[in-house]
Amino acid sequence: MDSRDVTTDVINMIILTQAVVGTLGNFSLLCHYTILHITGYRLRSTDLIIKHLIVANFLVLLCKGVPHTMAAFRWKQFPSDAGCKLFMYLHRVGRGVSIGSICLLSVFQVIVVNPTKSRWAELKVKAPKCIGPSISLCWILQMLVNISFLIFIRGKGSDKNITDYKDFGYYFSIRHDKTKDALFAVLLSFPDVSCLGLMLWASSFMVFILHRHKKRVQHIHRTSTSTRSSPESRATKTILLLVSTFVYFYTLSSIFQVVLALLDNLSWFLVSVTASIAACFPAVSPFLLMSRDSSVHSLYFAWIRNAKSPASMRNM
Repeated sequence: MDSRDVTTDVINMIILTQAVVGTLGNFSLLCHYTILHITGYRLRSTDLIIKHLIVANFLVLLCKGVPHTMAAFRWKQFPSDAGCKLFMYLHRVGRGVSIGSICLLSVFQVIVVNPTKSRWAELKVKAPKCIGPSISLCWILQMLVNISFLIFIRGKGSDKNITDYKDFGYYFSIRHDKTKDALFAVLLSFPDVSCLGLMLWASSFMVFILHRHKKRVQHIHRTSTSTRSSPESRATKTILLLVSTFVYFYTLSSIFQVVLALLDNLSWFLVSVTASIAACFPAVSPFLLMSRDSSVHSLYFAWIRNAKSPASMRNM
């Protein structure tokens, strides 16, 4: 067997592992929130955003993992033309909602951690009510922006005669003139770039607020309750970890996406590496969230301990 084939098989198996492990991680986190809801646990405002992030992660992992899993096991029958369109469309929608969810988490947390007496005090009351509509708007926007993938993607099983296309291994992308390609690129990237800018601004502001708070309490003794790690502080650090991980993988993925766009003849190895990098954040993020959320560790023990007193769970 050619060394290139071996390397490609390794990449395909990595994508398969990412899909399986990431799906299990996201499913476990989703079960966690389901149990919290059933037991009467009062969910935080950010939990709604995280649940939509989990759904977006599922879409990214499954819609990239399924075709590459078929390739890893050398299945001859790839998804049909309609199947390829659907996979690519849902993958792009999931990717966009993932970006929007992280951005919304960052902006919401900035509002939460601002001092109560600040001019943003009114936003603290209004912000939780805006989460649902904001998430819905994010889904609608991504569904509309990515409609082009339903039009300009063709599966290997397509019966249409395509003369000018770019081969991505298990699907074709129809070529256009450079002006149209540039317009499509701007249209697709504008929401992502806007969210990324908001995300970086919000993250910088959170770091500034945490640093200012730390300086204020330095003179207080460590045993004082004023120096405790508040839930807001822990949530802020979790979101900062999530954002930094996302920005790292998103930047790396964007670089490879640009390379794919510039090259005319694509290798399956490069396409697979790009898909693997794109699946990194959806596979890693649920474990980051579970490792930072104390309720994940204590939920089952608390549930057993308070099984006879559901009201006490609501006050946790």
